[in-house]
Amino acid sequence: MSLLDVGKLALITVTPTLIGAVVVYAPRWCAVLARVWPDNADREPVPIGLPIEKLAADLRRLLRLHDELTRSAHIAMRAHRLWAVEAAISVRAVEAAQALDVPHREPGPDGALSRTELGRLLHALVDAGLVLPATVGPFTKDGRL
Repeated sequence: MSLLDVGKLALITVTPTLIGAVVVYAPRWCAVLARVWPDNADREPVPIGLPIEKLAADLRRLLRLHDELTRSAHIAMRAHRLWAVEAAISVRAVEAAQALDVPHREPGPDGALSRTELGRLLHALVDAGLVLPATVGPFTKDGRL
């Protein structure tokens, strides 16, 4: 039996033990590192999302585009474009609701809200003080907020 064989045997014997030790002790080591790591509490807070003015401007633009599409687009192209615009409106409306602390339902895996939910969310945003266009197409019964 050579020294190389002894090394292979030692490596085969010790490897499972080392892997088990890493699995058991890694969370503790990470917790210690997180406590020791310098805290950035002295820095100024940074907003997470876009400014509310930008969100409101995007929502107004998308609502106007939605209204134009419902009035003018050919039926074959309108469905696809309307779906894309409504998905974009949903994303911006949810971001605005988060920025204004307006309660809302999180969108599903496709990222869009139903038309009814979107209409309710737009009304809630207007009630919270966000300025949106007066007409919002099919999102309300009379087309007005």
